[in-house]
Amino acid sequence: MSAVQNESRKRSKKRYVSSQQGKRWKGSRELEVGMQGILITCNMNERKCTAEAFNLLNEYADELYGPEKLQDNKRSSSSEEEEAEEEDVDVALKKEVAQLQLSAGKWEKRFQALESGANNVIFIRTQNLEPDKLVHHILSDLHSTKKKKSRVILRMLPVTGTCKAFQEDMLKYLTTFLEPWFKTPNSATYQIAFKARNSSHNKREEIIKSIAGLVGKLNPKNKVDLTNPELTIIVEVIKAVCCVSVARDYTLYRKYNVQEVVKEDAAKPDTAKTKTDPKAAEQKDEHNGGEAEKEEEKEVARDEEEKEVARDEEKTGAQNEEEEEVNKDEGGGE
Repeated sequence: MSAVQNESRKRSKKRYVSSQQGKRWKGSRELEVGMQGILITCNMNERKCTAEAFNLLNEYADELYGPEKLQDNKRSSSSEEEEAEEEDVDVALKKEVAQLQLSAGKWEKRFQALESGANNVIFIRTQNLEPDKLVHHILSDLHSTKKKKSRVILRMLPVTGTCKAFQEDMLKYLTTFLEPWFKTPNSATYQIAFKARNSSHNKREEIIKSIAGLVGKLNPKNKVDLTNPELTIIVEVIKAVCCVSVARDYTLYRKYNVQEVVKEDAAKPDTAKTKTDPKAAEQKDEHNGGEAEKEEEKEVARDEEEKEVARDEEKTGAQNEEEEEVNKDEGGGE
């Protein structure tokens, strides 16, 4: 075999090994089932969004949990150092490498940026803290101070649970996951915020109806409220992973949008002035290019869909109650 063929084989082997190593590294830094963290949406600048997210999260995490403590890797005592000198150099070197690997494996950062699987969305994995509590604390402070602390971050959605993004797996997981908030004797008014990215096998209406039916089974006193619910069930599907959480003050904090929550509450428009000056409204619509109107139409359509789901759920609940009453009456007659 010629030297040229040997060289080409070595090159192809190196390329194969490097590509496999790259795949393994990428896979270990992606959103996976079993993780907790925060989904952060941004506007076309993921690198800057990640930097802003780390600054914002570390600032408020220090307030809630104290500064992050680094693990002390210097565990060797003076006696161990003396013994190491007497040992063979190779044995001592192997022992030191093993200790470093062990300490590095145990050390886990508080926040770690991972690939989410969708454009303009990053996932910050959290360790040893409650992501829903942290996000609520951030939005509460931004809402009260009205101080803008980010440029490209749009929404911060806590992820307190993850499962496979198939309807059967989702319902099975949510049956247990939602119990602390909705199972008897607990009850609350709620809404469901569902969004799917890079996933076509989950239909929005079917998922919302299924989850609403599940919540109704946990406690019939749980009622849908799309205006000012006590709790919001957030369901975000990205590829094959379903991220879920239960959020408080979702409407008050503008759907957990850090750009909107710092804005002053809009004053109610003067109806008399609007009637007498229609040209001003037309100029405003032209200036915005109709974008606000389109966005409003989308929100109205979504609200109508959710209201329809709520009506169906209420009808189903009423029918079940009527059937129970009839069964009771019949049993009494016998």
